[in-house]
Amino acid sequence: MAESFVRKEMLEAQAPPASQAGAIAWVRENLFSGPLNTILTLLGIVVIYWLISTSLPWWLNGVWNASSLSECRSIVAASAGEGATGACWAMLRERWHQFIFGFYPPESYWRPILAFVLLFVALAPVLFTSVPRKALWFTAIYPALCFWLLWGGPIWTPIVAMMGFVILGLAVVYLSSYLGAPGSAAAGVVAAVLWWLFLQGPVAGFLASNLPFGLASVNSDRFGGFLLAITIGVTAIGCSLPIGIILALGRQSNMVIVKALSVAFIEFIRGVPLITLLFTASLLLQYFLPPNTNFDIILRVIILVTFFAAAYLAEVIRGGLAALPRGQYEAADALGLDYWQAQRLIILPQALKISIPGIVSSFIGLFKDTTLVAFVGLMDPLKGVTQIVRADMNWKGIYWEPYIFVGAIFFIICFGMSRYSMYLERKLKTDHR
Repeated sequence: MAESFVRKEMLEAQAPPASQAGAIAWVRENLFSGPLNTILTLLGIVVIYWLISTSLPWWLNGVWNASSLSECRSIVAASAGEGATGACWAMLRERWHQFIFGFYPPESYWRPILAFVLLFVALAPVLFTSVPRKALWFTAIYPALCFWLLWGGPIWTPIVAMMGFVILGLAVVYLSSYLGAPGSAAAGVVAAVLWWLFLQGPVAGFLASNLPFGLASVNSDRFGGFLLAITIGVTAIGCSLPIGIILALGRQSNMVIVKALSVAFIEFIRGVPLITLLFTASLLLQYFLPPNTNFDIILRVIILVTFFAAAYLAEVIRGGLAALPRGQYEAADALGLDYWQAQRLIILPQALKISIPGIVSSFIGLFKDTTLVAFVGLMDPLKGVTQIVRADMNWKGIYWEPYIFVGAIFFIICFGMSRYSMYLERKLKTDHR
């Protein structure tokens, strides 16, 4: 009769086999899990090897100190031998300021640099909840401050312009109890427009003549490079989101006229290429303005790009609104909330959370589309400034270096927006915790 045996002590845990854990297991499962996967992996290794072996000498032989492309080639030939190739990064060393600032006056570079630094200060309370909410006051005044820093002129011009928004806010606060939210907002818009059309100019002129304080004016034709791209991109992104929300709500409205106007605007803008709108801003819009009206070209481009982005954002946000179950609307009605309270407290927060990937994707596309302003005579970093640099006899024939530099900066900015989008999604993902 066999005797039973019961172990009295636990066996110590042992490491798994090398083929079942660690790097070896990952490689076997992801790179060599089958015949097809093995062939693709080997083919990918061959392609990567060819790319590295072909391009690495060009990167390693790069020249940073030279005054022309021919001098770069001479330095490469002397150091690496005849027939060797190398990147001529000296062009960036000589012309980096044009890629960043265009033809902005060199003695005023501190102004766009300061505006760029303050941009992060203004965005911090909007992007991160850990920043005190009181900092939103600086966010509110930053557009006027940035305009004054970049374009210069009397400081009273942006201050008096911001007074229009103050009038709008006061009208909403003090008239909402009498006219309701839509009525008070409409009255505030009318009062602000009247201020901008008839009172802003005289008041700003009076203050500038009696209290002269300002910066040297810089015309819009001096803007270029990433200064122009960031100015247009950030302004259009900041303005298109609220307009897109309003259009999305208008498209779902029960009021026939509001819905019809929203649908017509969205479908018209989405059906027209952006380059057509830019040509409209550059050439045709001036014909509809009063004679001798000076409507800044950058401002015209920003308005049209904002409308273009808002139409696409409206559809993205409408998708988020459609994804919400009907019970959310019914819950808002059960709580006794009116339309605007329900949208502000229940509906829009959830819809915007759902729409984050689409919204950020639209923002990234909008920022990259700022390069199209080259077709209306503005010096974007990709086409405008690069062609100007390549037209210089000292750098004629250079090709890859400026495009790699511009592409790298665009990638850093767009990749940063993508990473923030993922951070925001993780932070707001509270439904499955």
